[in-house]
Amino acid sequence: MPKPSSHLDDVLAGLLARRQSRNRLRRLTTVPPGTADFSSNGYLSLSSHPDVRRAYLSRLQSHDAADNNTPNLGLLGSGGSRLLDGNSVLAESLERRIADFHHAADGLLFNSATEANLGLFGCVPQPGDVVVYDELIHASVHDGLRLSRAGRRVPFAHNRVYDDRGKGNEKSAVATKELKSLEAVLRDLQECSEGRLVREGQRNVFVAVEGVYSMDGDLAHLVDIVECVERFLPRGNGYIIVDEAHSTGIFGDKGRGLVCELGLEDRIWARVHGFGKAMGCSGGIVLCSPTTRSYLINYARSLIYTTSLAFTSLASIEVTYDFLASGRADPLICHLREISSHAYNLIASILLRHHPSPILLRLNADKPKSPIIPLFTSHPRSLAQHCQQSGFMVRPIVAPTVPEGRERVRICLHAGNTFEEIEGLGRAVEAWVLGWEEISGDTGRGSSASGEAKVEKARL
Repeated sequence: MPKPSSHLDDVLAGLLARRQSRNRLRRLTTVPPGTADFSSNGYLSLSSHPDVRRAYLSRLQSHDAADNNTPNLGLLGSGGSRLLDGNSVLAESLERRIADFHHAADGLLFNSATEANLGLFGCVPQPGDVVVYDELIHASVHDGLRLSRAGRRVPFAHNRVYDDRGKGNEKSAVATKELKSLEAVLRDLQECSEGRLVREGQRNVFVAVEGVYSMDGDLAHLVDIVECVERFLPRGNGYIIVDEAHSTGIFGDKGRGLVCELGLEDRIWARVHGFGKAMGCSGGIVLCSPTTRSYLINYARSLIYTTSLAFTSLASIEVTYDFLASGRADPLICHLREISSHAYNLIASILLRHHPSPILLRLNADKPKSPIIPLFTSHPRSLAQHCQQSGFMVRPIVAPTVPEGRERVRICLHAGNTFEEIEGLGRAVEAWVLGWEEISGDTGRGSSASGEAKVEKARL
């Protein structure tokens, strides 16, 4: 006999219904077999690469002989947190190797890049310190800041380092209710009630950005950011943290990341690398100084109070770094860049040919420097569903994941994608555009249901 719903269930059901009424309800889905992947974050397709899979299976088979000096490192689980019985010689040697690969002094493994951000931002900023962050920084940084003792948390306008034309930004920011540039935020910090402490280096200022932003696919202006921070905080109390989750493996020599590509290793205080994207496995690492590593071991709650990575995860990280360091990923990175450019040009040609309303479908004006291409549309669910029904897995991204008015279908390219698959995706997008505008003359403001019917008519 089913148990009657509780008052709490009724409250939760009401909140879900409200989200459903706004067309924002999230659901778990699976990918149908045979679908071309233009959705996942596995940019280099390493999880399905035959050489990586063979190396991984071989590493698992050699587990007992290779790791008998760590008796608690079981094949399926680690047995505890790093501070108890979950540490291993393999984990520590892997940390040193990864740090060396990325030209860093030291590193500390976490179960994911999310947990790395939680631990780092949750414990490092001290009372009175300030955290300045790009408005599009990952949700895990926001969650870490909720745990933080930092005195202030200040966002700046996405990828806007300097004021336009060198002029002050305050007036325009107030008039348009837009966020200020990084330059303006740092200037304001020097003029606030505790500005003297900032100027004299007695208050730390942490600046948090991403190497590649996962929703828009654009790159942080790291050189400008570094120069701006050093200019306004010359006493060395400005500490830049770069989340490289989406730039690991695809930027820099042998995939070392954007910081290494730009030669900024010695001017970035900490980096967070994630292994769940291009690396095709799981886990994350904070690259930092030995002192910071020791501090995180003592204070990072997301490290202290969680079971550590199992041998299977450590082995997957090990073999993927072997693959990168050997240079065997270089052709994959090259192919990824070629197909990313081809996909953008193909979609751009469709827009040029049919001139759909920008509300219905538009691209960023600049060609992508990453494998992420957002297709901005007022009907992301309809476009995504049409592409999925045509055999191409793309995902709609809607509010609150992105701001209202910035809804999109997110195309993620992979080294495993072929030019034929990209051409097929282009045909699907073009058919959807024709279904909306060529048949009905719709401007993109109609209902999603009517648009889907038109698209189905176009397919028939």
